[in-house]
Amino acid sequence: MPSFSVGEKNIDVFPSAQPNKPVIYLNTFGHEGKKVHRYLQKMGCPDFSLVEISSLEWDHDMAPWDIPPISKLDTPCTGGADDYLTLLLDEIMPKAEAELPGTPSWRGLTGYSLAGLFAVYAIYQTDVFSRIASMSGSLWFPGIKDYVFSHTPVKNPVCAYFSLGDRECKTRNKFLQCVQSNTEEIEAFYQQQGIDTTFHLNPGNHYRDGVERTAAGIRWILDR
Repeated sequence: MPSFSVGEKNIDVFPSAQPNKPVIYLNTFGHEGKKVHRYLQKMGCPDFSLVEISSLEWDHDMAPWDIPPISKLDTPCTGGADDYLTLLLDEIMPKAEAELPGTPSWRGLTGYSLAGLFAVYAIYQTDVFSRIASMSGSLWFPGIKDYVFSHTPVKNPVCAYFSLGDRECKTRNKFLQCVQSNTEEIEAFYQQQGIDTTFHLNPGNHYRDGVERTAAGIRWILDR
């Protein structure tokens, strides 16, 4: 498994067995890429390459713009998504894809929580990713629904996967209460644009079965 660093970001590459297969980019909070990859192999998913990026400045790199803390114990999000996307496109991806056999047939962008938000935001900045998966995505993020409804992706993705836990919106936190309605409305909006989409509601809260939920989203976009 090739590994390298770009700045403070750590990148692990899980190459496909055969050349010219899809490559999935997965931004992670807890460095769970190996577990996700192993789970997908057990599922017997189609051959693909996985590139995991970890050691992220989570509340900066994944956030499209600044927002204040959403709870007393939280930290603010400082919008660094544009800068991180530039780093991903210009430095991380060329090095990662040099480790792959052949040329990727297509690229997907995936992630959990804020990384799921980033996957959605990224298609409005670049046409590099043709498929996205947002697992328990932070689509409660103030302003993101209006942004999606009022902007056009650089190129519509072939497909988009969304999932949530069925208890994620059942919270006293006023910021998070809209996460399910926002996700459902964004998914329906994409359907209206002719994008192949799905929304899965999983049992549990935000922190349950993160590896399994991530693998399910990646498997879905690989199967389209």
